Amino acid sequence: MRDRNLNSFHLPYNSNLVEKARKLRKNMTPAERKLWYGYLRSFKFRVLRQRPIAYFIVDFYCAALKLVIEVDGASHFTEAGQFYDAKRTNILEGYGLMVIRFTNDEVLHNFDVVCDRIEGLSSLK
Repeated sequence: MRDRNLNSFHLPYNSNLVEKARKLRKNMTPAERKLWYGYLRSFKFRVLRQRPIAYFIVDFYCAALKLVIEVDGASHFTEAGQFYDAKRTNILEGYGLMVIRFTNDEVLHNFDVVCDRIEGLSSLK
């Protein structure tokens, strides 16, 4: 009998973060809103917004690509923010995920470049 879990891929899910994730989905930043409604909502692979993974809530998650997309605001550019992001990225990559980051400015002012980069990753599937 074939092992059912052989091809399974399960990420740790923290149900305690569900309510916070719901609030974040309702209150997206302008950059997150632009990326979601302008591109990811109709992306060729299903993308989830504000997805709890382990102890984190990631901005966007595409299970088919094992891809986390983060849109970073000003708080991410402090020394503490960069340290936290590096630690968080390391943990997420430990689950076999690829993490890509864009700044708010990139999404708002270089939208086509951001979309092209995500599209390039999707063509690897």
